[in-house]
Amino acid sequence: MKALVYHGPKKVSVDNVPDSKLEKLTDVVVRLTTTNICGSDLHMYEGRTDVEKGKILGHENLGEVVEVGKAVDTVKKGDKVVLPFNIACGFCANCERGLTGFCLTCADPSVMPGMAGAAYGFAGMGPYSGGQAQFLRVPYADFNCLQLPKEDAEEKEKDYVMLSDIFPTGWHSTRLAGLKPGESIIIYGAGPVGLMAAMSARIQGASQIFVVDGQPDRLALAEKIGATTFNTKDENGAIGDQIRELTNGLGADCGAECIGYQCHNSAGKEVPNLVMNSLVDAVKATGTIGVVGVFVPQDPGAEDKLAKKGEIAFDFGKFWFKGQRMGTGQCNVKAYNRRLRDLIHHGKANPSIIISHELSLDEAPNAYKHFDNRDKGWTKVVLHPQAA
Repeated sequence: MKALVYHGPKKVSVDNVPDSKLEKLTDVVVRLTTTNICGSDLHMYEGRTDVEKGKILGHENLGEVVEVGKAVDTVKKGDKVVLPFNIACGFCANCERGLTGFCLTCADPSVMPGMAGAAYGFAGMGPYSGGQAQFLRVPYADFNCLQLPKEDAEEKEKDYVMLSDIFPTGWHSTRLAGLKPGESIIIYGAGPVGLMAAMSARIQGASQIFVVDGQPDRLALAEKIGATTFNTKDENGAIGDQIRELTNGLGADCGAECIGYQCHNSAGKEVPNLVMNSLVDAVKATGTIGVVGVFVPQDPGAEDKLAKKGEIAFDFGKFWFKGQRMGTGQCNVKAYNRRLRDLIHHGKANPSIIISHELSLDEAPNAYKHFDNRDKGWTKVVLHPQAA
């Protein structure tokens, strides 16, 4: 089969690799029809992780089941399914609590003591191949496959594929932030996850949605979703001051960090602690911050000495003095994807609004270059592995 393979920093290619196959009785094999390039793929693409050469990338996957293991009960050949980016067993102590992003069974214990969680095609998240490929092996298929409605599985495929990661992750940021109907939220980042956070906040009844970014094309999408936007390259004063002006001097009720450790200032310089400290400033006293942007235990490619060790200079004094709270970590997709699927099915959510490019798998290496450069108009890339 064809697959997108990592060969080193900014070196990926579509190669012929061994076909995905059943390895356990609880597996299925999915013929992938849609798979996305995620912003977190760029950390690996740029060589900012310890991902090994030869890894097949891709964790936002949707397709048709073509092989079924003998111990699989509910998933059938021919089912159209979308897959959470995190791989979970469904029966460990964390999965039983709904924390499927931190599965103990599927985790790779060699990564770090106490580490939990697994994912397709991602650094430090186990030996699992990714889905920027024509086929994908899915472990614990009864638990991990979300079956799609037959009535509109094909018609809304571009919406449903967002259930693999960014729509649940955007939703997760608002839940970590404790957003309630009628409250205000400030979202840092208008990439795919930040845009999904804005859509999630709108669905949940936020009274004010503020989105901060430095890319006009992405901010235009945020405005289309219903947000008030701030372009960091145009703003003269502190964002926090402006947010307080719009919130009776208090600040936003809560905030979402949807960028991660590779955030940049208005001059384009990477400043790892910028967004976290900006959120502490812009969120009100006693407010809550949800962090879903990727932060890694080690960043060997960082220029900042702290960032090399996975650390930032966090304004903990102001955070403590304001009595704020924080929730962090990757999304437990299974906690949300079934209900979010139904929002799409019944026309209450249309996450595909952010898609800018639909390409074949062969075009993926060039797409990585454009997406990594944040070229104008490259907001979300969808790949179709079966396309010629």
